[in-house]
Amino acid sequence: MTSTFRLKKLCALAACAATLAAVSLDTAAASSTDYKPPRLVLVMVIDGLPFEQLQRYRGQFAPDGGLRRLLEQGSYFTNAHQAHGVTVTAVGHSAVLSGAYPYRHGIIGNNWIDAGGRLVYCTEDANHKYIGEETGEHDGTSPAKLRVDTLGDQLLYASGNRSKVVAVSGKDRGAILLAGKTGTAYMFMDKTGDFASSTYYMQQHPAWAARFNQARPQDRYYAKSWKPLLPANAYADDAPDPEPSLKSPNRFPFTFYSESGEPAADYYTRLKASPAIDELTLEFAQAAVEGENLGMNAGGATDLLAVSLSGHDYVNHAYGPESRMSHDHLQQLDRMLGKFFAYLDRRVGKDKVLTVLTADHGFANTAEFSQGRHLDARRIDPKPLLAGLDAALGQRFGITGLVKNSNPPEVYLDYAAAERHQLGRRELEDAAAQWLLAQPGIAEVFTRSQMEQGVAGKSRLALLMQRGWNRELSGDLMLATTAYSSFGAGDSGATHGTPWAYDTQVPLVLMGKPWLRAGAQPQYAEVVDIAPTLAHLLRLRLPAGAEGRVLTEALK
Repeated sequence: MTSTFRLKKLCALAACAATLAAVSLDTAAASSTDYKPPRLVLVMVIDGLPFEQLQRYRGQFAPDGGLRRLLEQGSYFTNAHQAHGVTVTAVGHSAVLSGAYPYRHGIIGNNWIDAGGRLVYCTEDANHKYIGEETGEHDGTSPAKLRVDTLGDQLLYASGNRSKVVAVSGKDRGAILLAGKTGTAYMFMDKTGDFASSTYYMQQHPAWAARFNQARPQDRYYAKSWKPLLPANAYADDAPDPEPSLKSPNRFPFTFYSESGEPAADYYTRLKASPAIDELTLEFAQAAVEGENLGMNAGGATDLLAVSLSGHDYVNHAYGPESRMSHDHLQQLDRMLGKFFAYLDRRVGKDKVLTVLTADHGFANTAEFSQGRHLDARRIDPKPLLAGLDAALGQRFGITGLVKNSNPPEVYLDYAAAERHQLGRRELEDAAAQWLLAQPGIAEVFTRSQMEQGVAGKSRLALLMQRGWNRELSGDLMLATTAYSSFGAGDSGATHGTPWAYDTQVPLVLMGKPWLRAGAQPQYAEVVDIAPTLAHLLRLRLPAGAEGRVLTEALK
């Protein structure tokens, strides 16, 4: 082969490579140009929904039900978790669109104790009031205590505020912590049954919201009952109903009434532990879609609607996730969501909406149900526990009042008193931890010194508790109960809040045919992965505190 021939061949290969590269670049450019993001992102949080309930009851979901549609058309993760140690409503909602853990986003509980010893609420803000409603001292009115931004904030920033971000919930913290810093939140008012915003967002409600409240849809349930949706044999595997009492029958049918004989605050409160609160929330969300023209933005920008459905949490607290009340409530939700999705199909377009479903936490069974299954489940009354700790420390060191305050799982020690008596901080912490670990129902105790040094331990439980601890806000001791045990002074109902899998494992479903594949995903995932995944699909900058990953296995 002559050198001239070799040179011609090399030039031909180079030209071919250049052509292929150009084609590749042109294809990428076309792909980038042709990419159409969703017109509307719908983020739904079902408060207090364990993933196992989706699996256990899915065979009974309606053919046109929303939960069935999500599981059949969406990409759903079978091992997804709220991956922090204090699994309560405010903490879980904060994770969804911030992509951050509590140590970073600053919402360490529904309530916590500040440096002055005052109990504070996660979304309280004395600078703002509800619009047209009575506002109490600890009512939630703004996201001031949320220390990071959210996906909605990034969406508004990237679009030059052409996008709209609206959040609706039966709970103030459910709406406010999803709306972020620059979105708009509306929440159910216990005393009137209206949905209201606060002066943080606006000075008066838009006309569409005022019209919704003026119609008084919340009053239509008065003197009506919540009855099971399915035949009696459909609930055969559920726990038996509790024995009735004069105080609460704890069995179907549940009648909505007021002691006054007409709709009043006690009646509106009764709506919350039933499907009624979720039906009202979805109706208000639909009014927001129409009133704000969500998903049909004239500037072509993507809008975000976040809806937190609170009823399932109230029902599970009252009766336990093993109850037929919880079972039926989920079936009712399935039908409601089916209608809401069908409405969005007509209004916005079936392939123009990207939907995400998750939960803020799971749920433990009632202690009595777990005990019946030979589990060491306990209700731990924190008051005698902490009094016993204080007495034990006083006896050991001769100093009274070393336990300054508590809001389980947080315990606050009096370091100043210890220092005045030449008692070292580590010695006090270790003595407190040693005594607590000897008490029934306490699995682990993590001290401030351990948390500050990041040496709490290498177990998953320790990792989740470390993520849930904030240096400025959290207590000096952080307690983890044994599995199926919980803090509480009552003798009925169920709760959540621990780092155990029944409290952390939640649904994580993403649905939207143009962008996402369908089917079960066995890979481990976390709720903090939602924000990075949506940021990728919407071509947005990540929220500042986001630590999750893009769920590439769900993408097309």
